[in-house]
Amino acid sequence: MKKTFSGFSLVLAAMTLGVGLHASTSLADTLDDVKARGTLVVAIDPTFAPYEYTDDSGAITGYTPAIMAQVAKTLGVKVEYQKMAFSGIIPALISGSVDAEGSSLNVTAERAGKVLFVAPFGKSVNAVMNRADDKPIDPTGLKVESLAGLSAAVKTTSAPEQLVKQFNVELKSKGLAPIKIVGVDSVDQTLSALMTRRADFILDDITVLGSLLKQHPDNLRQVGELGASQWISWATRKDDTRLNKVISDQIIAMQSSGELQKLQQQYLGVTFDLPSHDFIPAK
Repeated sequence: MKKTFSGFSLVLAAMTLGVGLHASTSLADTLDDVKARGTLVVAIDPTFAPYEYTDDSGAITGYTPAIMAQVAKTLGVKVEYQKMAFSGIIPALISGSVDAEGSSLNVTAERAGKVLFVAPFGKSVNAVMNRADDKPIDPTGLKVESLAGLSAAVKTTSAPEQLVKQFNVELKSKGLAPIKIVGVDSVDQTLSALMTRRADFILDDITVLGSLLKQHPDNLRQVGELGASQWISWATRKDDTRLNKVISDQIIAMQSSGELQKLQQQYLGVTFDLPSHDFIPAK
């Protein structure tokens, strides 16, 4: 009887130890992995100048990589970027292929249902740009109806693409022709689609269009702003709350010190008053 009890006790102890080890393992999250590994693996589509892009040497640079470098410095790790198309960023994050994502995301309620946004570091206002040798889209003032029947170059799965789809619902309700969507993978490809006349205009963030206009002042014309503004942020997986907080705290600290505003002026030419909480739209 005693022998049987001792055997049972050993089994019970082993089971308890196993549960304890499992609990310890489950408590480990991405932040622990990043620190242990010494690298923060980040998905990025570096085609969104001046936020994130590659320079002439092929190095990833811009406003957001400058912020991510400070995050890595705080963690005492190095950043390892994995380049991919914008449409693959959130799927790669959710699948666990990367630790975080470093492409600028417009904060939307739909995306907030899939990922956890960090504190915003920018603000997006979309605008329309067309070719300088084309006739003005609407000389009396830009509105959604001005774009009826035209074709728009936008990045696939981006906020501008979603905005065009919303415009088409509005146009349909008024009995007007929809905007044809020319979906591409990068800002450079939106420009190519415009200049080869596959699209009548580009719809994108005003800072992105400003960068294109600076590069091609004789070929492009900025028509005007259209649509509501949105906050710009990064995201982590929903269960990576500790990593999310580290990144958010770094952004908030940089805003408080004025360092973030200096980077905004350097790369974007504008500064933003940014919220630290309650920035997810209701719908």
